Amino acid sequence: MTSQKIARSAGTNPAFIRRVLIDLSKAGLTKSQLGKGGGAMLAKGPKKISLLEIYRAVETGQLIAQPKPTRQGSPIAEAISPVLCDLADQAEAAFYKSLEGVSLKEVLKQMKLKAA
Repeated sequence: MTSQKIARSAGTNPAFIRRVLIDLSKAGLTKSQLGKGGGAMLAKGPKKISLLEIYRAVETGQLIAQPKPTRQGSPIAEAISPVLCDLADQAEAAFYKSLEGVSLKEVLKQMKLKAA
């Protein structure tokens, strides 16, 4: 499918879709075919692609911003930052684990059910 068709379907800009496709291609999830009838296609079956792979291909940085150090000299202020960092790390790990357990095939199946 061409980036223009994908963009039209998603209601976004073709340039944005091309940037996402480049990221997905670098991650080995898609490949492009040039010329007439060309476009982007999956590099492997949707059953073999997890949502975590897709997420990591297109997103950078941390999911949850780490809290900034707080005022020095206060026991509560000094203790809260590491506690919040630990909680953020646990939440992020749970999010990644949930994405890892879902394949693109499962998402496509759910989309078909919702569209019916």
